[in-house]
Amino acid sequence: MNKAAGKLTESATARGRLPAHEVIYRQLRDLVLYGDLAPGQAVTIQGLTERLGAGMTPVREAIRRLIAEGALEFQGNRRVSVPLLNADNISELILARQWLDPHLSLRATERATPDDLEELTALDEALDRSISAGDLRGYLELNYRFHKRLYELAEAPILADLADGLWLRFGPSLRVVCGRLGTQNLPDKHKDLLEAMRAKDAEGAARAIREDVIQGMEQVRQSFDAPAVSN
Repeated sequence: MNKAAGKLTESATARGRLPAHEVIYRQLRDLVLYGDLAPGQAVTIQGLTERLGAGMTPVREAIRRLIAEGALEFQGNRRVSVPLLNADNISELILARQWLDPHLSLRATERATPDDLEELTALDEALDRSISAGDLRGYLELNYRFHKRLYELAEAPILADLADGLWLRFGPSLRVVCGRLGTQNLPDKHKDLLEAMRAKDAEGAARAIREDVIQGMEQVRQSFDAPAVSN
């Protein structure tokens, strides 16, 4: 197994070494991030404990953290839900991501090693396979992991945390959009980005990721004009 392929499974191994309460938090975060909990869908705290196979205390703590991050909201009667976005929210997200993602990509291009580029390429190839197979969950997870790795390479932890936190806001809606369009209609600019990164063209990488961001977020915006569908 090469280094890049090995790193594709590294996160699961690392998660096994985390404290139990952190594992539960990350599991619940993934349910939100990848749209397994649909926007507006209310779920009981008891239902989440059963779904996660966890005790009430770590689940409550995970919920508290995700509410603080804006990923969940308390509904009363021991229920929580993923917030519904509106058009103003989407405009704010587009504005934030249009600056954060290109800036982080520019920094990442300046710092990326050949091994880093190999890892990003492996993630993108796995993403392509998910698209070809119609694997929606795989697409969502690999797309996020590609962007998150890019943030990490920028070596700007405060900005990277801000960019990463935005995914909790639009991720559930992205799942709805992808469910409507299907994976075959979800092109990206990752290959343009990687080509620019290999050439050490930081400005070109920033332009490519900006186009990628706008394309994805505009699809989310346009979904507000389409009839609602169940997830």
